[in-house]
Amino acid sequence: MSFSPKPGDPTWVDLYTTDLDRAIAFYGDLFGWTAERGGEEFGGYTTLRKDGRAVAGAMGRHDDPGDPYPDRWTVYLNSPDALSTTAKASEAGGNVIVEPMAIGDLGAMAVIADVGGIGVGVWQPDTFAGFESVGIVADGEWNDHIGVPSWFELMTRAYDQSLLFYQNVFGWRDLLTVADTDDFRYTTIHAVPPMGGGIIDATGHLAEGVPGSWTVYFGADDVDKTAEQTVALGGTIAFEPMNTPYGRLAGLVDPMGAHFSIGGNAR
Repeated sequence: MSFSPKPGDPTWVDLYTTDLDRAIAFYGDLFGWTAERGGEEFGGYTTLRKDGRAVAGAMGRHDDPGDPYPDRWTVYLNSPDALSTTAKASEAGGNVIVEPMAIGDLGAMAVIADVGGIGVGVWQPDTFAGFESVGIVADGEWNDHIGVPSWFELMTRAYDQSLLFYQNVFGWRDLLTVADTDDFRYTTIHAVPPMGGGIIDATGHLAEGVPGSWTVYFGADDVDKTAEQTVALGGTIAFEPMNTPYGRLAGLVDPMGAHFSIGGNAR
């Protein structure tokens, strides 16, 4: 289904990869995506489509010895003013990684590190609003979701500070605390569907030395088969398919090392 993002909503994802050709083939086989490569004016940036609708982007990774991070998916949040958002991020204890820049007449982008040191993108739309198709997750049911972005999740050890950061920087307001126990703390971006995503307290959930991150969940009609297909295509499984109150979930890694997750209805 189409989605009209509010300020602060996840509005786009893209992949930074060491092997763009292999990534296009991998995700094409896995999700049925097609690829539309951009011209030189956009650095060859590739738009990935499901059933003709834009669902993600991808770009080849440049040899940058100053970039210590692996191949990765980046989640972008909607902003009416990227320059103002990056200024607020700095004031709130974050850092600006990529200063705001215009992308033709499509919009403007930036990348920041939040108060927990986790990277997140900023997208100020002009002629391109972002996703042309997203799935909706409600009460553990994944609808209109196969092969499209459907949930966005921040795993952070700086849980309380991050909630305040995203409220101050991106204007998050109608939050819903789903759980607040020593074992599980989780807050969703919105209180009613489409909730869009959430923040989980990663303390005690991530192994020592493993950084927090923003993660995108793509919908799958059969989570187990999609995980098996990932391995057959050269990827790996980060966490095995499991039933949860929020559907059946699995964590995957593409052949170049970029992490992503999938979700579907519980078995």
